[in-house]
Amino acid sequence: MRLIAPTCLMLAIAALAAAPARAYDESTEPHEYCSNNIPPDQSKGFVPLPEGDVFCPLLADPKAAHSYVAYVRGTGPSPLATDLLSVGIGDHFGIARWNGPSPGNGIQFGLEGSVFAQFDLNTESYDLINADYLVGLPITYRYGWFSGRARVFHQSSHLGDEFLIHSRIQRQNFSFEAAEVILSGDAGPARIYAGAEYLIHMLPEKLEDYVLHGGVELRQRKGALPLGSFSSARFVAAGDVKALEDPDWETAVSAEAGLEFSSPHDSGHAARVWSVLGHYYTGPSPYGQFYKSDVTYYGVGLHFAL
Repeated sequence: MRLIAPTCLMLAIAALAAAPARAYDESTEPHEYCSNNIPPDQSKGFVPLPEGDVFCPLLADPKAAHSYVAYVRGTGPSPLATDLLSVGIGDHFGIARWNGPSPGNGIQFGLEGSVFAQFDLNTESYDLINADYLVGLPITYRYGWFSGRARVFHQSSHLGDEFLIHSRIQRQNFSFEAAEVILSGDAGPARIYAGAEYLIHMLPEKLEDYVLHGGVELRQRKGALPLGSFSSARFVAAGDVKALEDPDWETAVSAEAGLEFSSPHDSGHAARVWSVLGHYYTGPSPYGQFYKSDVTYYGVGLHFAL
């Protein structure tokens, strides 16, 4: 059964690679799958310190650079099998973009950073259980329906002091540097993506070297549910699968669905985007210190762009 997910990922990669080249209409309208927030006055030529990005973030990836606060209930043998307040703070900073012939196309170089923390709601002081720190250097690309991201990134993970005192779990140094490539294709409201990452350096050294990664997303057309001058809403849903190299290619499955709200600005500059999403995850813990423990959790969260 564990071979099903990596097989599907390889088929997705093959489908992206073999997709026929479609004629792309170089019109003045930007390619719109997600709200990439590229303003009209930054859609041509070379732009230093640009707003927005040409690559749409991965909606259901637990380690995507984004900000959120969520309640989740964990089950299983992991220390995360409790009522959790899960918090993430993340952002992407564009350094330079070379725009393509049409709005929304081009190549971009940037910097991203995130912190993901889990707090135990069943303790008196809401003990911090674990915190993961990520920093990356992504290069993103888009031409019409096709987009991609290549990046190198570092992750280090740390246990909370109160959790260590109460649990008597022995901490370990956990960190790694990895190189990742993701290819993505979208058509209308649907998107499929696939790729892989390779761990360049790691502590402990017995971590698996390779991770296969893929998923699908569905985003209702922008402004499908108008809410007057205040905002508009659309339905979004996504599934994300990661297969970790081990004798059986153990898989982790993440799913999210809900409503995404946005308040566009007349100037065309960055719109405020936030969403209310239901969460489901099962597989090896996505949080570093507990990578050997399987966990299943579900909950609901508020996600937003800084």
